[in-house]
This record gives sequence, C-alpha cells and structure tokens, in this order.
Amino acid sequence: MNKIERVDRVLQGVEVDRPPVSLWYHFGVQHSSGEQFARLTLEYFDYYDFDFLKVMNDYFYPPPNGLEAAKTKDDLNRITPFDVEKSSWREQFKALEIIRKHLEGKAYFIDTVFDPWQSIRRNMAGEHMKALMKNEPQALTKALEIVSDNLIAYCEKSLRSGSVGIFMSVIAGRESVTREELRTFIKPFAMRVFEAIAHLGKMNTLHVHGEDLFFDDFLDFPADVFNWWDRGPHGPALADVKERIAGCVMGGIDQTIVSRNTRKFLKDHVGEGIKLGGNRRFFLANGCSIDSWTYPASIQTIVAAAKAAG
Repeated sequence: MNKIERVDRVLQGVEVDRPPVSLWYHFGVQHSSGEQFARLTLEYFDYYDFDFLKVMNDYFYPPPNGLEAAKTKDDLNRITPFDVEKSSWREQFKALEIIRKHLEGKAYFIDTVFDPWQSIRRNMAGEHMKALMKNEPQALTKALEIVSDNLIAYCEKSLRSGSVGIFMSVIAGRESVTREELRTFIKPFAMRVFEAIAHLGKMNTLHVHGEDLFFDDFLDFPADVFNWWDRGPHGPALADVKERIAGCVMGGIDQTIVSRNTRKFLKDHVGEGIKLGGNRRFFLANGCSIDSWTYPASIQTIVAAAKAAG
C-alpha cells in the first residue's frame, strides 16, 4: 500500500495496514523566499519518509501598510480586501507549486492557515485583542468578515495549487478566551472559511488549538479531519471524538514529549497512540507543533515504530 492509497483509505473509513504518520514543526524561515522554504520542507519530508506532508505557513497575514498596532476602531477599519496572489503570501504559493511538482503521484500535502481571529491577533492586534473584543465588537466583527474572505481566497488558491486540504488552526482554549468570546469572534468566522472550502478539499483539517478546550463547540464543523492535543491533561480522547463525528481524527503523539525523551520511550508512546486511535479513520501525528530542535533519530524512531505496526 503506497502513501496515497493509505491516506485515501483512512479518509474513506476503510481499514489500513497501519495509520499514516507525519510530524511537523516551524522552520523559522518566514524571512526567506518560497523557494528556500519549499527546499527545506521537501528535505524534511523525504528525510523522515512521512506518509503525508503538513506544509507550514509562517508567512503572516499581510497587514495594511503602515499599521503597527490595531488598537482602535479606525485601525480595524484599515483592514480591507486584497489580491492574495499579489500579497506576501505569494511566497507560500511559490512553495506550494514546487512541493506539488515534487510530490505529485507520490504523496499528499495539506496547507496551513490560522483562523481569522488569530490572523488579526498574531501580528496586528496582539496585546490589544482583549480590549477590542470588549470595546469595539462591531468594528472587530467587520474586520473578521473581511479577513475571512481574504482567507477563503487564499485557501481556494492553495487548493488549486495542489493541496488536498487546508489545515486550519483555531484558538479554542479556556486559557486564551472565554466561551462567549469564542462563540462571538472565533467560531463563526472559522466556520465561514470551512464552509466555503468544504467541497474543494478532501482532507480539510480542523486543528482545535489549546489546552483546556471548548471542544464541543467544534463538533459541527464540516471538517474531514480533527486534530488537537488529545494526549494532553484535558483531552478529549481520540476514541471519544471518533464516536461523535463522521470524519477522521489525527493525533496520538504528545508533541511535548518528542524532544528530551529516549527512543525506547518514544517507541512505546507510538504503540500507545496507535491503540488509542484504532485501525480506521485515524492519522498518527502530533497534537501541535513539535520542537524544531528535536533529535533527528527521535523522529526516525517514531516513523519506524509506526511502520512496524503494520
């Protein structure tokens, strides 16, 4: 069974010889070109021989020219529609084209985006996000609608470029937001993007990001795959979520233990993760990004243990 067949069977809910495995981390080359990023990404994928590739996206949401901090209504009103192909995201599109040519007929890749709320907070609103939710809800809502449309355009271009799905990180933890904030400013706009691309990709993945998750609020998303820190202190467990969704789950590996643990420990951890995920509708992967400085043999051990499970 090759990499593509294995992933397809999981997406179809059919039993496989073993779960497809992949891991990811941030390369830290957001200052560089799409060509450089593609080269590093493909070297990483080929070296560890993963079953599928999650393409990182460290090219931040393009802010309006001259906006150093979004902290007022007027600042938010400067967020407008733009041509994604003429923005700084063009470097990501260059990388996707190179990755597509390299992996075509060999393996699938999915592309990463951050939900509209995160897109505004990460490099525009920052420390002002809480105050904006409280004091400027209408202006923030308008800005989130515009960012959602720009993200939809980005996702459509990515899927046309060869991605088989979009991996969207959505903030969902009590340590970051209240449930009211999530239901008002996060979920509706993340849902808007997912609904727009649901028919365009077959491996659209919802990454429910955080530690103490409002997980139930995301069960109605039209995602093909759900990913979260399933082995964290709050879960929920892979099997529990599989009972409540029609799609697949992705997890089984605690990203916090991949570095600074022995290979024997990691081998046992993989075996436990596979038992938790089962032999259908399950991708073996980390619950969030692993450390970029992880010992290469540790990653090789995880992949080898997954392959030995077959």
